[in-house]
Amino acid sequence: MEKKPFNRQFIMQVLKGRWMVVVVCLYILAFAGGPYVFGIYSEAIKAELQYDEETIDTLSFFKDLGNNVGIVSGLLNEILPPWIVLGVGSCMNLFGFVMMWMAVTHRIARPPLWQMYLYMTVGSNSMSFFNTGVVVTCVKNFPESRGEVLGLVKGIIGLSTAILTQIYHALYAQNTEGMILLLGWLPSLVTFICMFVVRPTKPVEDKKEGKHFFSFLYLALFLAAFLMLIIIVENQVRLTSISYKIIGVIILLLVGLNVVIAIRAERGSDACEEENEKELKDQGFKTCSKKQAVVHNDETSLQSSIQPPMKSGQGGRESVEEKEAMTPAEESKGEGEPASIAKSNGNPSFSISAYKLEDPNEDSKWIRTVKHFYKSWPQRGEDFSIPHAMLSLDMWIVFVVATCGIGATLTAIDNVGQIGASLGYSAVSISTCVSLISIWNFLGRVGSGYISEMLLRRYRFPRTLLLMVVVGLSCAGHLILAFPMRGALYTASVIEGLSFGAQWPILFAVISELFGLKHYATLYNVAPLAAPLGSYLLKVRVAGFLYDREAAVQAEAAAGGKAVALQHWMVSGRVGGGSKREVVCVGPSCFRLTFLIMTLVSALGTIIAGWLVLRTRKFYRQPTSSSAPITSSSDDKAKEFV
Repeated sequence: MEKKPFNRQFIMQVLKGRWMVVVVCLYILAFAGGPYVFGIYSEAIKAELQYDEETIDTLSFFKDLGNNVGIVSGLLNEILPPWIVLGVGSCMNLFGFVMMWMAVTHRIARPPLWQMYLYMTVGSNSMSFFNTGVVVTCVKNFPESRGEVLGLVKGIIGLSTAILTQIYHALYAQNTEGMILLLGWLPSLVTFICMFVVRPTKPVEDKKEGKHFFSFLYLALFLAAFLMLIIIVENQVRLTSISYKIIGVIILLLVGLNVVIAIRAERGSDACEEENEKELKDQGFKTCSKKQAVVHNDETSLQSSIQPPMKSGQGGRESVEEKEAMTPAEESKGEGEPASIAKSNGNPSFSISAYKLEDPNEDSKWIRTVKHFYKSWPQRGEDFSIPHAMLSLDMWIVFVVATCGIGATLTAIDNVGQIGASLGYSAVSISTCVSLISIWNFLGRVGSGYISEMLLRRYRFPRTLLLMVVVGLSCAGHLILAFPMRGALYTASVIEGLSFGAQWPILFAVISELFGLKHYATLYNVAPLAAPLGSYLLKVRVAGFLYDREAAVQAEAAAGGKAVALQHWMVSGRVGGGSKREVVCVGPSCFRLTFLIMTLVSALGTIIAGWLVLRTRKFYRQPTSSSAPITSSSDDKAKEFV
């Protein structure tokens, strides 16, 4: 079959096609991972504005709040095109991070805490607008490949942290304030250029759809391998400024190569459409032949069963006379409408229609509404309304699992800078750990998306069971940080990044399968609400509080002339403060109790995820659970409601 020539018509087809939508979505998300590099620039904010650890953790909580509260962006996406949602996110990103950069570099007066919290919330909330505009559009454009779509687009967000880190080294060297400025202008610029291409398109049946998504995956894996190589080289050799610039150019070229896959996919889509049309024509010809044969047989059998005809005009006169003899009430009754009740005293004007009678025991309006709401409860896999989904026990279980799993891993990821400093790691080593988290976050996202889809299609392996496994995996990372050994932070970074990343595509896929796609733009943003809740409880109230308490104990012991028992080979530095009087804690005891608590929380989330597995095991056994609703009895609806 001949390929289409690369002319103007084909270029317009590519630009308007759904594969180009995927490409520009990857471009937007490749530079939108600003909230996940908080571990790099948090130390600059702490030192320049003289914050203690609890204040930094509170600032991190507002980062998570803005990053994950996407109800507004979801509601906007219900009524507005995606490019407007992305445009709003672009403006919010620019405002929030640029204002923080001006505060840290003292270009404006030191803002009060509430203003810094506001800047961080607004800047990070742009991420929810980027996510909603991109993810919801891609899932609706490719409903039969939602696992691959979610794994790919959510995975590239995880990889964006490493991409931004290398571009930051190329443009601003080791100036951490420059990272805040980079997060302000680069994601906003890329989004503004690409947002007009993002739009919903009509899903098309394409047999090679999965193959094209694997092409995107292979390119992303190659980019991840290149970034991993750069991380290893950085820890062995001191790279020059020119080297970082060359690395930055190579990364941009690898990201840009996604457009080549889109062009190949469009050519393949044309060939697939021609094959589908040919198959439809062949099927239509066969169906038409069968119908003609059936009609011919029906006509033959009908003629043989016809009764002898009546005398001319007899049937017509009888039917007219009968119709004239019928009263209007009898006529309406014969047509199936309610007849009038018997007349009183022979007075034909005194009649009441049966449907006007009122039952004195009839329920009030709100009771009927509640009964109708309950009786219309959708089955798993159907399109839930927003109230139905919010009252579903399945949704609350998903929310609690996300609070435990994502809240605990997010606490570890955002505190990697403070953990590394307390254990004596250098700034380069901490930056390496941040990049490791980014790469394994990416691998967890794409791996869970693609693997869960493959296991579901081939073996009916429930996504909820895979969710339980990845939440349980984070317990190992927490225990490593609670009892650190040599190189513990590197190992924990891999486990925490993998577990954190793997949870997101599974959560979003489970929500789309259990509650449908009709209101997915809003329901998609329910699970991320658990992240700021878990972040506040675990990061601010647990990690920040325990860190400052331990730092105060060490400072008091140092001031009293007592030796502080650090009990760790890696600790270096001065106990009790630095050059700008920031609160500093050193030693493994700074986060030990914190991560023991994280381990218990993650174990609780694993148990609750197991409950969800038991509730949905029948649903995932159905051969159409990922694309169509299953049938269930009224008892099943009642169980789901309870």
